[in-house]
Amino acid sequence: MDNYDAVIIGSGPNGLAAGNVLADAGWRVLVLEAQDRIGGAVASDNDVHDGYIHDTFSSFYPLAAASPVLKPMNLDRFGLTWSHAPAVVGSPGPSGWALIQHDPRDTAEGLEQLHPGDGDAWERMYRDWTNIGDALIHALLSPFPPVRAGIRAALKLRKVGGLSFLRMLLEPSRTLTGIRLRGPAAQLLIAGNAAHADIPPDAAGSGLFGWLLAMLAQDVGFPVARGGAGHLAAALAARLTSLGGDIRCHTKVTRIELTHHRATGVLLADGEIIHAKRAVIADVSAPALYGELVGWDQLPTRVRRQMRSFQWDPGTIKVDWALSGPVPWQDHRQPPRAPCT
Repeated sequence: MDNYDAVIIGSGPNGLAAGNVLADAGWRVLVLEAQDRIGGAVASDNDVHDGYIHDTFSSFYPLAAASPVLKPMNLDRFGLTWSHAPAVVGSPGPSGWALIQHDPRDTAEGLEQLHPGDGDAWERMYRDWTNIGDALIHALLSPFPPVRAGIRAALKLRKVGGLSFLRMLLEPSRTLTGIRLRGPAAQLLIAGNAAHADIPPDAAGSGLFGWLLAMLAQDVGFPVARGGAGHLAAALAARLTSLGGDIRCHTKVTRIELTHHRATGVLLADGEIIHAKRAVIADVSAPALYGELVGWDQLPTRVRRQMRSFQWDPGTIKVDWALSGPVPWQDHRQPPRAPCT
C-alpha cells in the first residue's frame, strides 16, 4: 500500500532510529535499502573464519548506550544484549598499560601508579563529566542548532571552569593531554579515543572527542552487541516493524521527487514511484544526496557552493583476526581480555 507518511532512504543506524522515532509518533514509515541487508556500517559477518563472528565496520557503541533517543526504545525487548569486557579500554605505554576500568576509582588508582598526579587529574576530568556530560550528549545528538541543549550546557559551565573548559573543548588532543595528563600511557587514552573520531591529534576538536569518548568509556563503558553488531541493527528493525513500519532491501532509490521544492516521494531504479505524505529522509552521504538524489538545479546556491569544498574524513582501516588463543601480552598484571587502542 503506497500510503506512507515518511520514506527513509538507507537502513543505517540513523535511518532505523529515525524510523522508530517517527513510528512512535504515529507515522507510517517505509525504509528503503539498496543492499541485501540492513544496518549500513552496523553489521557482522563470519567471513574471516568459520565459527567466528566479527563486526565488519563499527564495533562498540558508547553513544548508543548513552543516547537519550535509543535508551527509551528498550531494545533489549527486541533481541539486543550489551556485553562488556572486564576492563573498558586500554593503551600500552613504556611503564605499563593505562586502563579505563569500570570503576573510576580503579582507573585513577592505576594511572596514579603509572605516573604520580595522573590519578587526581583523571578524577577531576571525570568530575567535570558528571557535571556537564549529559548536557553535552544532548547537544551533540539534538537537531542543529541545539538551542535548548546548548543553553542547558551553558548553565553548567561555571561548575566545570567556565571559559577554561571551553578552551579545553577546542584544543587538539595533543595539547589537552600534555596539559592535563603527564604519563605517556594515560595521554594515549585520550589521543587513542580521539583517533576513533577520525580527527588527527593535532587538529582542533580532537581534544573534545578524545575526552568525550574517554569519559563515556568511564561512564557507560564501551558496550558491544552480543552476537555481533548486526544484532543492534536487527533490534532497531524489529522494533520498527512491530510498530507497523516496513523495510525493503534490494531497493535502490535513484531520485527524490520534488514538488514546488518540497520532497514528496522517491523514484526507484525499476521505475516505481513511492509517495511520501509528510517527509523524505536520506540516511546517505552528502555527495549521494546533493547532486545525485537531488539534482544540482534543484539545490540552493549556498548548498552548491558548500558542496564544491566537500571533503571526506580520513580513511580508517580495521583488521579482524580469528585467534587460536588469548593474546600473549607482555604485561600479565592487567586483565588480558581488555580491548586496546
